[in-house]
Amino acid sequence: MKSGRKVNKLLAPNTRIYLMILAIFALVIALFHVYLGIIAAIVWVFLVYYNWISNHERSKKWEDYIESLSGEIDSAARYAILNLPFPLTLLNLDGKVTWYNSSFTELFPDTRLLGKDIHDLVSSFSLEKLTSEENGYSDTKLGERYYRIFYNIVEVNKESKDDRFIVMLYWVDITEYTKLKELYSDERSIVAIVQVDNLEDVLKSTKEEKRMFVLSEIDRKVNLWASRMNAVMKKYQKDRYLIVFENKFLENLEAKRFAILDDMREIDLGNKTPVTLSIGVGSLGRNLSKLEEYAFSALELALSRGGDQAVVRMKGDFKFYGGKTKAVEKRNRVKARVIAHGLRPLIDDSPKVFIMGHKYPDMDCFGAAIGMYRAVVNRGKDAYIVLNQVNDAIFSVFELFADNDEYKFIGDEEALEMITDKDLLVVVDTHRPSFTECPPLLEKTDRVVLIDHHRVGTEQIEKVVLRYTEPYASSTCELVSEILQYIDNKQKIDKIEAEAMLAGIAVDTKNFSFKTGVRTFDAASFLRRLGADTTLVKQLFQDDIGTFVAKSNIVSTASMYKDSIAIAVCPKDLSNPQLVAAQGADELLNIRGINASFVIGQKDEDLIFISGRSLGDINVQLIMEKLGGGGHLEVAGAQLTGVTMKEAREKLEAAIDEFFEEEE
Repeated sequence: MKSGRKVNKLLAPNTRIYLMILAIFALVIALFHVYLGIIAAIVWVFLVYYNWISNHERSKKWEDYIESLSGEIDSAARYAILNLPFPLTLLNLDGKVTWYNSSFTELFPDTRLLGKDIHDLVSSFSLEKLTSEENGYSDTKLGERYYRIFYNIVEVNKESKDDRFIVMLYWVDITEYTKLKELYSDERSIVAIVQVDNLEDVLKSTKEEKRMFVLSEIDRKVNLWASRMNAVMKKYQKDRYLIVFENKFLENLEAKRFAILDDMREIDLGNKTPVTLSIGVGSLGRNLSKLEEYAFSALELALSRGGDQAVVRMKGDFKFYGGKTKAVEKRNRVKARVIAHGLRPLIDDSPKVFIMGHKYPDMDCFGAAIGMYRAVVNRGKDAYIVLNQVNDAIFSVFELFADNDEYKFIGDEEALEMITDKDLLVVVDTHRPSFTECPPLLEKTDRVVLIDHHRVGTEQIEKVVLRYTEPYASSTCELVSEILQYIDNKQKIDKIEAEAMLAGIAVDTKNFSFKTGVRTFDAASFLRRLGADTTLVKQLFQDDIGTFVAKSNIVSTASMYKDSIAIAVCPKDLSNPQLVAAQGADELLNIRGINASFVIGQKDEDLIFISGRSLGDINVQLIMEKLGGGGHLEVAGAQLTGVTMKEAREKLEAAIDEFFEEEE
């Protein structure tokens, strides 16, 4: 290609070369004959002049042609813009309409558009939001039509500061696409699994001749609920139903907060125990198999939170509805025995066992760790309790073990160096990985056992070989004491260990006044038989004068909110603010007319905590979950970062307001 271009250049006519050759010839002629040279020179000058004139005229004609062509293009462009098949609008940077094409006038047939503010014409449109969108467009609705608006900012006047730029808006009609998208969303399948939480207990509390009526009424209500959604329902176990329905009904279910939960509790056909349901809903799955998986995981989460609630899973997100009643205590110990028998070989097959609770441990956490330590040591295995810092909440009970070489307490750095993938890690009194004493320890081994009594939230430890989470239990110490009774026939448990576990039960039940069931007293009785001294346990809870004054300060400065809720602030510069706040919240419940209490405190500059307590009428767990915390119906808490004390109180009040709105 390059050689061809060179040949073309040689063959193409070039008048400059010709004129140079003629000049040389004229010079040569002049050397031989002067007059003929002068004539040749005159001819050469004429040719140069003629060539200049010809080139000038040719350039002028070419310029005229280009100008006429540009004019035609400008005319075509103006015609195209004016008659674009979609609306086009020009705005100044203030949002005023400066020009528009005929398609845009069809959107506002009876309106004078020039000079109008685009925000007044289209209330759902925001020029500022559009120009900040990363994708370069914004969707809006105008009447019954949907438009996708693209923009382009053009510099039109470099000299003017005020009118230097204009904004071009291109309105693309996406109505059909939007309707198709909505139709797809409405008809997308949803899978729900419904389980009767307490069918056995309900039937046991019902006379035999009326049991069939209760079962029939349960089936009727579930069938009626499914039929209202045009759903496909299949009862595949005596207490479980599989329901498939369209996504358009899910929004209504969420708006009514799964009213079937309340309908079931109203069944009264001779049953002394109310019927409760747990519902797991799977949404946004790739296929029906994935939806079923989501529904099962949501149901498992609902059951682990105590039942009587619905959980909706949308991929990795969870929504919770219900859960307003106390978890029903199970009367048999079958599960405790199964867990104990399953834990035994896990301990025996592990070279070492590490026991870890949550950060800032309380007596329940510490007592449960001591109980599991004893269970491991009795199996002849080395055990270690991961504990970084002894806080004021456990200082008194820790002193019972501090000088005893039999108990091995290690920090997180030492634990990370010692643990291997063959060792066993037992996590007690928390299911949240971020709340544990050493979160990286969870990644060091796949052999993790979880024992907890808190209602499970969306954040939980995933890699668990054995899970014992019972929200009906008063404390983790209650669960551990039951495990100790079944893990070995001949358990050697020291007196101080029994006292540590009894103290854990006492602190979570507020001396057996809250969240206390039959099995709570059974566990306490078991520990008492092992020699636990109740007087010593009471002494573990004695406060110093500073803590007592701080609690009194909380009570005296508390203010009422919504008539029955007390909100107070924990005094600053305390060595144990979280413990004082929790105890202050407990003290506020002793005041007549207060059904729930919240105490806000500050741990450091970046961490603000809230302790919530309730007598049972107000679910403080649901309130704290709105702030990223959790707990139980009667005892819950939350931690906030990056906010001031004033902002924390505003967030708390907003969460309380939202809770009562949902109740209504």
